[in-house]
Amino acid sequence: MTRLPNLTSLTLDSERLRLLSISDAYIDAIFTEFTPDVATYMYPRPADQRADSEAFVHWAERENKEGKSLHTVITLRDTGEFLGCVGLHDLLAPRPEFGIWVKGSAHMHGYGREAIRTLKRWADEHLAYEYLIYPVDSRNISSRKIPESLGAAIISQFDGTGGMGQELTLIKYRIER
Repeated sequence: MTRLPNLTSLTLDSERLRLLSISDAYIDAIFTEFTPDVATYMYPRPADQRADSEAFVHWAERENKEGKSLHTVITLRDTGEFLGCVGLHDLLAPRPEFGIWVKGSAHMHGYGREAIRTLKRWADEHLAYEYLIYPVDSRNISSRKIPESLGAAIISQFDGTGGMGQELTLIKYRIER
């Protein structure tokens, strides 16, 4: 494993996207775009107040600074338009875990797949992981296609409750190097 770069000022480019370390500049976009519809199949609950999104961003910035996780925002490379967030959690563990959401108006364009592939490429270069985990609700077919496109295998399935009280049936995928 190489030494981790500064996770507070990272820029990762792909063909259409630019992933940037999360920062205060995106608090309003996160508050506006992380809606109940977007969070349907997720654990996190959308913020009730802007202050909740601000607290999340500050926590994520600390996680980046401490090298525990990498939290980024997803933007369009050409315009800078905010599309969502993608992260890789527990960076020093043998099995770091992806987390991602894309705003509703940007669904069905392949941005989630491109963001995960970009972050996986970074992980391959910087982390000494055994494998990566991608958790997803079994009903979220579009999101399930992301790890499947990387040749991932299902390693477990379990029931849970999301942040809005919704029932979830989560599948964990194992993504190899």
